[in-house]
Amino acid sequence: MREAPRQLAFDLPLDPRYGREDFLVSPSNEQAYALIESWPEWPDNILLLTGPRGSGKSHLAAIWAESAHAWTIDAFEVTQDKVPHLISNGALAIEDMDEADRDEAALFHLLNLARERKAFLLLTSETPPDRWNIRTPDLLSRLRLAPSVSLGAPDDALLKAVLVKLFVDRQLVVDTSVVDYIALRIERSLARAAELVTLLDKEALSRGRRVSRAIAAEMLGAAQEADEIE
Repeated sequence: MREAPRQLAFDLPLDPRYGREDFLVSPSNEQAYALIESWPEWPDNILLLTGPRGSGKSHLAAIWAESAHAWTIDAFEVTQDKVPHLISNGALAIEDMDEADRDEAALFHLLNLARERKAFLLLTSETPPDRWNIRTPDLLSRLRLAPSVSLGAPDDALLKAVLVKLFVDRQLVVDTSVVDYIALRIERSLARAAELVTLLDKEALSRGRRVSRAIAAEMLGAAQEADEIE
């Protein structure tokens, strides 16, 4: 039998859904979600949100930004000349605080001005401040004193729910047995779940078939081999 011709799979961008209704609450993230929802009744004007890549930090930051009418920027965008303008909005979310490219003097000025003007700051990072290699002692001290909440690795229920949501977002019909199979074998990471669903979507489209357990097994095997090579 001749093999069916493979179809071209176009790599079309899929915008992530960051609405409140799209956030799936589970034991791994319920404390962080509750604290975000409690704004403006925070214990301090600064909140540090930590968790592994793909755990939902950006999603929670987007939920808070909508409620607080906050601006959202990356840590490298904080420079001395921009600090007064950034604080003028009264609420600011700063993503990826643990990235190496930071202006520490500007960040220290930002924290001080935010406290002075009672502006709210939400800072996201994968790791706590002690692991950011900060060279400015006063900045590190301020960050250590800020209240923080962590997002944990997803539990089984959350991982399965996220997989289902990712498939639905791509309008893919997948049996629950396939979702269960993937959830048992994938790394406990929402980011990895998103990467795998993207690969499965492309592969199923190129073959002109539905996402099956066999295709999932192939993609999981290929991903594992790629990780071992790296």
